Amino acid sequence: MLEKKYAPWVQAFLMATVMVSLMTFVITWANTGFSEGFVSRWYRAFYIAWPVAYIIIYLFARRVQALTQRICCR
Repeated sequence: MLEKKYAPWVQAFLMATVMVSLMTFVITWANTGFSEGFVSRWYRAFYIAWPVAYIIIYLFARRVQALTQRICCR
């Protein structure tokens, strides 16, 4: 088990993996269909998008949570 101090890194990793997997799958499918080479096209999109999503989630997750609290919990 990892120490609690690693939680933001792990959360960003898991959130980016889930989000990018689903989004790139859907967008690749919508743009090209399930034709030959789908998996390689999907993986390429995932490979490009995952680092971007990870950085964005890691940098902005706390700010988005704080904004959510301000919007919903007044």
